[in-house]
Amino acid sequence: MDSLSDLGSLGSTLQGLTPLLDWRDLPLDLASLATLAAGIGWASGLRLYALVFALGALGRFGGVQLPGELEVLSHPLVLGLSALMLVTEFFVDKLPWLDSLWDALHTFIRIPAGAALAAAVMGDQGGAMQVAAALAGGTLAAGTHLAKAGARAAINTSPEPASNIGASLGEDALFLGGLWALLHQPLWFLAGLAVFLLLALALIMTLWRFIRRLFRPRPAAA
Repeated sequence: MDSLSDLGSLGSTLQGLTPLLDWRDLPLDLASLATLAAGIGWASGLRLYALVFALGALGRFGGVQLPGELEVLSHPLVLGLSALMLVTEFFVDKLPWLDSLWDALHTFIRIPAGAALAAAVMGDQGGAMQVAAALAGGTLAAGTHLAKAGARAAINTSPEPASNIGASLGEDALFLGGLWALLHQPLWFLAGLAVFLLLALALIMTLWRFIRRLFRPRPAAA
């Protein structure tokens, strides 16, 4: 009976724990802000405009007080432009080779945007925390972007478009699932992020070895 009582007490305690991300009782603690910054960096490398629109909509229509300097995302101009770019990217990303051109151009947008948005999360935490968040957010955005762009370039070698469309829809689902986990189950998100980064690193290394073999000079015929 004592064991059952102990288990019941433990269950009650766990249910009463404050979630890592609690949007209703700001200010958030530092662990929550760091998790949010990491999630924003990751999502920036995958679906930047969808991320900006989703955060802005939460701030403007969802009753969420965005932390740090993210409140600017709820401005009508930012919301409108991000919505337009979101729709554009949704369709461009489904077209073989055009998606790779889009990814190439966004190498210069997603990575610095991920760094800037991650730094904005720490807007109230001082300059050192902002710099640290920018470095982490930019690195996560770069890793995610390179894995995505490399995988899509490889898929584009297939002559049929179905694989490209399927990969794009899979990325949409990954983004939505990751964003939901970030906001509702952040500890699970961190675990998933660790797995994603390991897989992304393995993919990038595989693609890099393939590219090196592709451009390696062939020995002259005797």
